[in-house]
Amino acid sequence: MKKLFYIIAAALSLTFFVTGCSTVPFTERSRVLMTSESSENDMGAEAWQELKSQQKISKDPALNNAVKKVSTDIARIAEKPDYQWEFAVFESAEPNAFCLPGGKVGVYSGIFKYMNNEAELAAIVGHEVGHAIARHGGERMTHGIVQQIGMIGLSLGTSNQNILDAYGAVTNVAGVLPYSRLHEYEADHIGMILMSKAGYDPHGAISFWEKFKTISQESSLAEFFSTHPMSEKRLQEMQGYLPEAMGYYQKARVKQGLGASIKAQ
Repeated sequence: MKKLFYIIAAALSLTFFVTGCSTVPFTERSRVLMTSESSENDMGAEAWQELKSQQKISKDPALNNAVKKVSTDIARIAEKPDYQWEFAVFESAEPNAFCLPGGKVGVYSGIFKYMNNEAELAAIVGHEVGHAIARHGGERMTHGIVQQIGMIGLSLGTSNQNILDAYGAVTNVAGVLPYSRLHEYEADHIGMILMSKAGYDPHGAISFWEKFKTISQESSLAEFFSTHPMSEKRLQEMQGYLPEAMGYYQKARVKQGLGASIKAQ
């Protein structure tokens, strides 16, 4: 049993050595990843094709043009020439958006009910692109790998199911939940930088998320807030990012302000 544990530990150490430490763009946070960016991008491309085959794509010209314009502006600033950027509006009452690894940006038509202008769209697109370029998905996969290896090691030393269950619960509380909060805050930060450098007034991010906080009790928003939890602390953090974001905005080659209004046709 001990020999097997040492083999697992050696394999884990080798993986850390091969993949190693990396730095998050714009925030410069250091972290260790056990997945390659190319494999993450491949998974993103596969998921994107599956989504497009299963969900109806909107034909609304106003929404499609807005998403294409804003997402192209954000993509230009993201500094990811290896990404194969694609953008789509999906027909769904669910107010949500995402960016898969590799630059696949999807916006659900339901979110435009809560959006007034291009700057607010830039806030949500910037946030989702922030998750992608920060490789938050890779971090979550890394945490899952480490958790599984820890579970294997623990199971070699005990057959007590209560202990194994407790380990799973503790690693979720100590790892998954804090990571989720960290990733949301970091995506907010990166998103505000991206939208500002693209020439959109970062105050649009504050107005968008403040609006969402006040209407977070709506049942139709339950799915969105399960993955984008809002709190007063999170809004305070965003306010703290404003001076930096405004600095980027003032230096933007073209200032678009709040941009054009967005209305479905």
